[in-house]
Amino acid sequence: MGSANAAVDAVIIGYGWTGAIMAKELTDAGLSVLVLERGPARDTSPDFEFPRIADELKYAVRGDLWQPLAGETVTVRHRPGDTAVPYRQYGSFILGNGTGGAGAHWNGQQWRASPNDLRIRSVYEERYGKKFIPSDMTIQDYGISFEELEPWFDHFEKVTGVAGTAGNVRGRLQDGGNPYEGARSNPYPQQPLPPILSSQLFANAARELGYKPFPVPAANSTAAYTNPYGVRMGPCNLCGYCEGFGCFLYSKAAPQTTIIPILKGRRNLEVRHNAYVTRILLDSSGKLATGVRYIDANGKQVDQPAAMVVLASFQLNNVRMLLLSGIGKPYDPLTGKGVVGRNYAYQMVSSTTAYFDESVQMNPFIGAGAAGQQAVDEHNADHFDHGKLGFVGGAMIFAGATGGRPIVQMPLPPDAPRWGSGWKSAVRKHYAHSSSVATMGSVMSYRDRYLDLDPTYRDAHGLPLLRMTFDWHPNEYKMTAYTSARAAEIVRAMKPQRMAQHVLKPGDSYDVRVYQSTHNTGGAIIGTNPSNSVLNRYSQCWDVPNVFVFGASSFPQNIGYNPTGLVAALTYFAAAKIRSTYLKTGGLLVQA
Repeated sequence: MGSANAAVDAVIIGYGWTGAIMAKELTDAGLSVLVLERGPARDTSPDFEFPRIADELKYAVRGDLWQPLAGETVTVRHRPGDTAVPYRQYGSFILGNGTGGAGAHWNGQQWRASPNDLRIRSVYEERYGKKFIPSDMTIQDYGISFEELEPWFDHFEKVTGVAGTAGNVRGRLQDGGNPYEGARSNPYPQQPLPPILSSQLFANAARELGYKPFPVPAANSTAAYTNPYGVRMGPCNLCGYCEGFGCFLYSKAAPQTTIIPILKGRRNLEVRHNAYVTRILLDSSGKLATGVRYIDANGKQVDQPAAMVVLASFQLNNVRMLLLSGIGKPYDPLTGKGVVGRNYAYQMVSSTTAYFDESVQMNPFIGAGAAGQQAVDEHNADHFDHGKLGFVGGAMIFAGATGGRPIVQMPLPPDAPRWGSGWKSAVRKHYAHSSSVATMGSVMSYRDRYLDLDPTYRDAHGLPLLRMTFDWHPNEYKMTAYTSARAAEIVRAMKPQRMAQHVLKPGDSYDVRVYQSTHNTGGAIIGTNPSNSVLNRYSQCWDVPNVFVFGASSFPQNIGYNPTGLVAALTYFAAAKIRSTYLKTGGLLVQA
């Protein structure tokens, strides 16, 4: 047995977006709070200072800010009964590590969920009938309405200084915004950065086809901005170093640039880095968490008592921690019983690249993770009639450039040589004259797609790795074929010399070698009933009421947007209830 520390009111596992939000909310409420972050301490200065942060090889290729896979990874297989193998080299998705988590090196697209995303099963059953949903599809409503989350979407947009154009303010549609978004209480706090050329061409072509393009909501500050917490952000200069990098200009919203600065020096908050939590400790009944066990920076095992445990790590790590701790019944795909690991989902992405004449100067090095981009939303969620299409869900279609970094951001036609003088010639011809349009498609949850503990592989501390069982279903192939065809129509209207498209087709299995998004969801989902969910509407564990879980692990299925806005709104929504009710009464906030 390891040594023990003095008890705290709350221990938070992870110091990314949700960990920072909960650290602020709980310390504001007067609680003594301990944050345990598995990775190192990182801040804008000195860790993200220019010019050393603009090192594509170190950060975007070798992943200096990412979780080292040699010590812990996940194993992956396509279907039950297959043998899973470890994810040994980053490809499909990226796991964060250290202060800020994935929020330190994300792109910054900050969307709200569509209102019908939150009650997806009800929407499809009401509009198309119960038989429209495949029998093996396990999608379900959140049990929380868009209207309940709207104040928290609004608050987080102000915290992160989102730049955008509102489409629906208090029920009135606004020119230039997304006409399909839910009614918002306020416009975005900042005006969007002007569109770069690639997104201008996309927007003009989309309008010609009858679409209503709008700026992608970007957590990339347009100007000097002070958020509601008094933290100042600087204007984005479109340097092209967002995804995979920390922001040296304090322009991209991250926990380091929006929340953590006001937490420094709080006497009721302690942060311990390089603290690897191995389990949540339970009392003899298994119904009450008593704290956590972790391995500290010196390799010493420590038991940390706490009255409340907040699990705020990345989606996959959240699910693994619950399974390692014996909280909730593990999901069994054979019986459909159990909840932990249920409803794992991902996203299906396609790309259509336009290759223009050399007279069209794209200046690809001018870019940001989200700023300057344009999108259309007509074919996302249930914004269109699915009746004759035979699939559930949809995709957001968007264009722009996140940068023009020379190692990984050189789009070439599929027939271009991959080496030698031919490759050099193709790079010279296309680097400055190409543009990509992408679809970001939702993925539904299914009975045979789930997470559990691997029976063979273990991490550096001898603990079982998380095993992912996942592959695409016919619904998603149909969805991406339809939405990618719409994207191709827009690209043709942009009048390139030629174009190429990458779209997954039936027979193309999930491939971990190809990056798609770090938008993994599910496994510890929110719901209205403990028989089909791990958490109630306030992100509280049904089985262990003093454990709260935050992150995309709570999504019952995936959406056609980036998840961060919804993750934060769910966290603020729960934090408000914890402060108003749970800290006074304890116990379950929703009766089963």
